[in-house]
Amino acid sequence: MARRGKKKGRPVSGWVIFDKPKGMGSTEAVSKIKWLFNAEKAGHAGTLDPLASGMLPIALGEATKTVPYVMDGTKVYRFRVGWGEQRSTDDMEGVVTHSSDKRPSRDEILAAAAKYVGVISQVPPQFSAIKIDGERAYDLARSGESVEIPSREVEIDSLDLVEMPDEHFAEFEVVCSKGTYVRSLARDMGLDLGCYGYIAELRRIEVSPFIAEDFVTLTELEQAWPPLPPKPEEGEEVEDRPFIVRDFSALDALVIDTLAALECLPQVPLSDDQAHRVRLGNPVILRGRDAPLEADEACVTTKGKLLAIGLIEQGQFKPKRVFTSL
Repeated sequence: MARRGKKKGRPVSGWVIFDKPKGMGSTEAVSKIKWLFNAEKAGHAGTLDPLASGMLPIALGEATKTVPYVMDGTKVYRFRVGWGEQRSTDDMEGVVTHSSDKRPSRDEILAAAAKYVGVISQVPPQFSAIKIDGERAYDLARSGESVEIPSREVEIDSLDLVEMPDEHFAEFEVVCSKGTYVRSLARDMGLDLGCYGYIAELRRIEVSPFIAEDFVTLTELEQAWPPLPPKPEEGEEVEDRPFIVRDFSALDALVIDTLAALECLPQVPLSDDQAHRVRLGNPVILRGRDAPLEADEACVTTKGKLLAIGLIEQGQFKPKRVFTSL
């Protein structure tokens, strides 16, 4: 029987709320963060287009188990719409497909934006990651194939006009649900206004439960990164060099605790004895006046750290996913 190889990297766990710069892809960002932290595992909660900047929550280690809860969180975007053009990608990257000399007034924009608040039906852009018959829509679009993408329901909590720097552009802030395409918002508002529209700038500023104060930039991460030991000089034997332990403490200080991702769930502290039972996968009776009796999903903690996610039935917590990094 083949032996499993040892995991590469450190068992660091938690969230890095990365302020992704414009031009960097989400997969590239995850690889960069994983390398900087020398982490065993990393993943992100919600793709952000390369042309967009802003919040890309990146999970390290066991925090990857909580990614679905962050992906379901409310999103806040600040974006600029350019009027007078429709583009193939609904943003600056695409070619112009239609144009108009009309420019909307402030009152017209406010009236149009109000129609998009609430549960709306939205067709994703042709250049999107939606799968059509097993193929990504953007792959089909790049090959020149025009595909019919079914509409989907999304929820817009608010859509506010922030400013109009001139007649050609308008800046908005939108609070929306998972799955909302801001590029589609710009396209559809432009069509409603009879002038066409596309995304000129896009920045994500919140992904619930994380906020702008949680941001960490690439510069901050690189400044906290412990440098690698210098390479051996010619003729120097590696075994003759002293062993150097890299100090990741400054970098790890920028990581947010895994538990922060689960603000949406009831959180119940356990005693040492209860925690031991849960670590073994066993259910425990929750005690205390404030302990919930029923919950489809809840998490339990020990010494302030996340221990497990599970359900509560008749006052009994039943673990479904146990976390080993505390």
